[in-house]
Amino acid sequence: MSNLEVDPDEVIAAADTAEPDPRCAVELLDAREVPLGGIRAMTVRRTLPQRQRTLIGAWCFVDHYGPDDVAATGGMDVAPHPHTGLQTVSWLFSGEIEHRDSTGVQALVRPGELNLMTAGSGIAHSEVTTSATSVLHGVQLWVALPDDARHMPATFEHYAPPTTSLGNASARVFMGTLAGETSPVRTHTPLLGAELVLEPGAVVPLEADPSFEYGVLVDRGPVLLQDTTLHMGQLGYVGLGVSTLQLTNRGQESARVMLLGGTPFGEEILMWWNFVGRSHHEIVAYREQYEAEISGGREPEQFGLVVGYPGAALHAPPMPAVQLRPRKNPPN
Repeated sequence: MSNLEVDPDEVIAAADTAEPDPRCAVELLDAREVPLGGIRAMTVRRTLPQRQRTLIGAWCFVDHYGPDDVAATGGMDVAPHPHTGLQTVSWLFSGEIEHRDSTGVQALVRPGELNLMTAGSGIAHSEVTTSATSVLHGVQLWVALPDDARHMPATFEHYAPPTTSLGNASARVFMGTLAGETSPVRTHTPLLGAELVLEPGAVVPLEADPSFEYGVLVDRGPVLLQDTTLHMGQLGYVGLGVSTLQLTNRGQESARVMLLGGTPFGEEILMWWNFVGRSHHEIVAYREQYEAEISGGREPEQFGLVVGYPGAALHAPPMPAVQLRPRKNPPN
């Protein structure tokens, strides 16, 4: 999914070097609403990045959307657009999206199945709701690539994880390892990504890695994370030093959350629009290259062309006139 803001924030994120906090307090992150383009723009709820926190492990972008009546909103229709230095993680609860990219991949995003696109040094792709969709509901996540992986060729992976029983809850582990289930999907830093469904009244203790920081995004709630109540669209953050994460369904119906985790990202990154890089100069060069490619001024070597989308590619917003000022996560 593209970041379609016409005046996107520039965000520099740097790994925190503070000692872990054994008190394991939960930090509550509220979402801001962002229109996903178009006259009848579908609204997404964005909890990462924000001024309060820019990274959870290598997770650098969290959008949550729906349930969205596509008859009223038109659903998702994101024209070809570029990415660098990241992986996009597409995960649906309902609906269907057609993905096309400049490596020639055409694939469908379906509920409970991971579509993982690794941009590497550059890729372009489009995302369109299919005619089979009446209600669109899901999350779009980005993972920052470390320096030794961010120049790799673009790739695409698909994985349908099995449902793992957790007693009165269940999990689909699409990245990393949880409750004895390991995803075969390749990650470039230690990561965890899983969908958890909790029955009414369920109390679910999960073994946690103390070297990880964690985020819990609530799709259906309320859910108690440790001793903090999270409601729909809220993201709860737990820092380093945790050996157990406890989730409790406080509602009368089943609850659903996305569990994200990873070791603190050890590099400073810059995110602007759909690019992840390391410097203002690098982002400017990405933008110039992409604009030249879609205008026909240069061979489409870095980002490439998306075949089969019935329309023009998105143009990048103008770069801001000011240089960057670093933003760092607070101590864990």
